[in-house]
Amino acid sequence: MLADVIDTLLQANFWIAVLRIATPLVLGTLGVLLCERAGVLNLGIEGIMVAGAFAGWFAAYQGAGLWGGVLAAALVGGAFGLLHGVLTVSLALSQHVSGLGITLFATSVSYYAYRVGFPKVTSPPTVEPFTGIGAPFDAIPLIGPVLAAQTPLALLAFAMVPLVAWLLYRTPAGLALRMVGENPAAAESAGIPVATTRIAAIAAGSALMGMAGAFLTLAAFNAFFFNMINGRGWICVALVVFASWRPGKALLGALLFAGFDALQLRLQQGAGSQVPYQLWLMVPYVLSILALVLVARRAAYPQALMKPYRKGER
Repeated sequence: MLADVIDTLLQANFWIAVLRIATPLVLGTLGVLLCERAGVLNLGIEGIMVAGAFAGWFAAYQGAGLWGGVLAAALVGGAFGLLHGVLTVSLALSQHVSGLGITLFATSVSYYAYRVGFPKVTSPPTVEPFTGIGAPFDAIPLIGPVLAAQTPLALLAFAMVPLVAWLLYRTPAGLALRMVGENPAAAESAGIPVATTRIAAIAAGSALMGMAGAFLTLAAFNAFFFNMINGRGWICVALVVFASWRPGKALLGALLFAGFDALQLRLQQGAGSQVPYQLWLMVPYVLSILALVLVARRAAYPQALMKPYRKGER
C-alpha cells in the first residue's frame, strides 16, 4: 500500500488531478473568506455554486463564449449575495436561516430553469469546455506538464489567492473590510459605512462562489447536471475555519483536501474489489475532519462574525 502511495505521488497525472479538484474549492473558499472576514456567515454557497454552474453553462450554450459564461456565473452569484446581504445586514435576519434559504432557493431555481429550458432532453446538452494552456508552461522542468494541463480559469483561481491577500492586508478597502468584521462600532466611528462594506464583501464573495460553480460546467465537465456540486460548498465553509480566515492557508487546505480525494480515487482503482469503495470515499473527509480538529482549536475567528449590527448601537 505504501509503495502504491509513493508511486502515485510521483506521477504528473496525480498532481494534474489535484489542481483540477482544488480549483473550485479555492474559489469557493476565498468567497466564504471574504464574507466571513466582513462578519457575515454565508451558508448559501452550495446553492450559489449550483446557480453559477447553471448560469455559466447556459450562457456559454447560448453563444456567450466561455469567458462570457464565467462572467454570467459571477453576476448571478453576486446577485444572490446581494439578496443575502439585504436579509442579513439591512434586515438583520438570522445568517444561518438566510444562508440555507438562499441555498434552497438558488438550487431550486436553477433546476427549474433547466427543466423549462430543456424539457425533452434525455442527456444534458454539452458545450466546448476550457482546455489546457499548453505552451509555454510545458517547457518548465518538473512542474511544466502539471501547469500546462490546467485551464486558464484554473490559473485565474490560483492567482486570486495572492490578489485577495493583497486586498485584505495591503489596501484601505481590505482594512475597512476586516474592521467591520472585528469591531463594527469602531469602524463606524472611523467613518466606515458598515452595512455598505459588508454587503459589498458578500456580493464579491458570492461572485467567486458562482465562478467556482462555473468551473465545473465549463472546465471540469462540459454540461450541467443535477447534484454536480455534491457538497463542495460545505467543504469550502470548513476550509475557511481550517485556514484561520487567511487566503494562503485556504489554498493549502484546498490542495490538501484535493490531494486526499485524488489519492483515494487511485487507491480505489488499485485495490479493486478487495476494499469496499465506500471506505475509500470516506478517506478525504475523515482526514480533512482530523486536520480541521487539530487546526481549528487555535483559529482566531473574526470577533463580529454572525453578530448583526445596527447603526448607532453600542
